[in-house]
Amino acid sequence: MAYAKVQCPCFLIFSYLLLILVHLNSSDAQDLKACKFNTIYQFGDSISETGNAIIEFPILPYGRFPYGMSVKEATGRPSDGWLMIDYIAQSAGLPLLEPYENPNSNFTQGVDFSVAGVTAVSVDTLIKWDIPPFVTNNSLMVQVDWFNKYLPTFCTNVADCQEKLKSSLFMIGTIGFNDYNLAFGQNKTLEEIKNIMVPGVVQTIIDSVKKIISFGATQVVVTGTFQMGCTPGLLTMFSTNTSAAYDAHGCLKDYNDFFMYHNSHLQVALEGLRKEYPNTHIIYGDIYNALQSILDNFSKLGFKSLTQACCGIGGKYNYSHDRAQGCGQAGVPVCSNPAEYVFWDVAHFTHQANKYLSEWLIKNMLPQLQCA
Repeated sequence: MAYAKVQCPCFLIFSYLLLILVHLNSSDAQDLKACKFNTIYQFGDSISETGNAIIEFPILPYGRFPYGMSVKEATGRPSDGWLMIDYIAQSAGLPLLEPYENPNSNFTQGVDFSVAGVTAVSVDTLIKWDIPPFVTNNSLMVQVDWFNKYLPTFCTNVADCQEKLKSSLFMIGTIGFNDYNLAFGQNKTLEEIKNIMVPGVVQTIIDSVKKIISFGATQVVVTGTFQMGCTPGLLTMFSTNTSAAYDAHGCLKDYNDFFMYHNSHLQVALEGLRKEYPNTHIIYGDIYNALQSILDNFSKLGFKSLTQACCGIGGKYNYSHDRAQGCGQAGVPVCSNPAEYVFWDVAHFTHQANKYLSEWLIKNMLPQLQCA
């Protein structure tokens, strides 16, 4: 009788296993499709540039091989293939974003406003800081103005725009490096830049986010800066025989600390924005730690070169300040396997590095978007 009373809880065991399987499948997927975004809007610099710069400056090499070689098409992207925003769009189940300045672009499911060389602050602000501006008059707020001009093609009035933009993802950045890089070129010290420029650059980013929220954005990712002290460009510019200037990965410590300083101030400012806009998801895109994950798992991920440019010539880092020796110029060599390199050229990631970086970012921001 006692044996007959012992019943196998098979249904409970099956249910428990099913829950585990569902959890594992959902956590492994790390897919933005759960957010059901209808459109993505990208603002920023060359890290997310899909073709605006070659329209402004046709002389740039981004529209010809070897750029795009890993996807067999030169599209205007400063890489051998896709960018992080491309992988993010694919994860969301959306087509790749097309550049705003191309009159033949299709904007039905998003727009890329990014331009290579763009600064966060305006030309007037740069001049006020005694920094000669770059060749473009573009800035982050100019891109926000472009978005404002685009809106009437997407929605009919304020209420309609706010309703439609609820299903849109806004990606702001990377942005700010070009501001600081121009200052580096003027031999301004890191302390000068910290005290004078960082507050202004961060405030400009915050003002731009506020403007975008006023249009109706409810899901905004603001990306910080990464370890630019690991790029072939900065490593060549500030090369030194002092071993203490470099970290274990061969990157410039003081410059990476500076970009971390920028990121810290940006995160504090974003926390203030969250309090001001409690109904808006404002997420920090932590590209610094995304790249750190590559640095820490360099060999395991199949990379063999961390600080050298795949495409370029000159010195220890395959880079020269002579534009005639830049990637895309006649006679400039390209590595045989870009997938083994983190950097494609002076400061842009390879197709493979962008893939890993985007996977890290998606995994990090998905729970914060609270799409489920």
